[in-house]
Amino acid sequence: MRGKKGRLVSPQPIKQLERLSVELRRRIITMIYKAGSGHPAGCLSCLDILIALYFGGILKYDPKNPNWEERDRFLLSAGHYAPALYAVLAQAGFFAVEKLTSLRDFGSGLQGHPQKNKLAGIETTAGLLGQGLSTGVGLALSARKERKFAHRVFVLLSDAEHQEGQVWEAIMAAVKYKLSNLVAIVDRNQIQIDGRTDDIMPINPLANKYSSFGWKVLETNGHEFRRLLTAIHQAKTERQRPVVVIADTIAGKGVSFMEGRPKWHGKSLNEQEWQKALGSLKGK
Repeated sequence: MRGKKGRLVSPQPIKQLERLSVELRRRIITMIYKAGSGHPAGCLSCLDILIALYFGGILKYDPKNPNWEERDRFLLSAGHYAPALYAVLAQAGFFAVEKLTSLRDFGSGLQGHPQKNKLAGIETTAGLLGQGLSTGVGLALSARKERKFAHRVFVLLSDAEHQEGQVWEAIMAAVKYKLSNLVAIVDRNQIQIDGRTDDIMPINPLANKYSSFGWKVLETNGHEFRRLLTAIHQAKTERQRPVVVIADTIAGKGVSFMEGRPKWHGKSLNEQEWQKALGSLKGK
């Protein structure tokens, strides 16, 4: 369907989303291998969330008109997940798939963290963790004050970001201003660069904490598209308060020797590991 100079993207069948999940995992692994650096574990844990948003009929966007006024705003707070977002944006048509090979090249728009105005489809520059939700609160509040009710703001956070105080300030502000046009999604993969999140600085009970601050809380499996899409669609129906979707995921999902292992948080692959990873990622 088309809106004013934009479009609502039709959802793809679950089987197609599952096939796309495998295909994009292979691209991401290859991108990181060729770049020689990156964060494969988180990219693979969050990918199905991004696929659900962009190809499951959730986000309003138009790759031919990236600045369409009525588009939904998607913010990647966990900026080191950038390769996953780049792979999804290319698949959605924001830029050529061939451009993915320039990840982290000097002068490329595909840097290690997203940079606004350097690449179509990027809504905010991401670097230090813990800032994305604050930006989302600002955008949602601005839309509310300007009476722009045609779009929502979605923010994808890592779970370890919740060790940052600024995240909780944003959580409080979102409730104060009743930002029902704001949806936070937490990639709960339970790892960070120096170990397991709940060993480094426990954040549980995360759902209860959000709820106690006044948010509507939904929990789901971040790799089962039917359940993931149901939760996010439910989030979009809220009219009184902000919503958080806590998606339980697996770090390094799909690559057997990476799954659940903190060592792959920020580590690239050598050629043998790359080939082994591709062998783990078989189509459906």
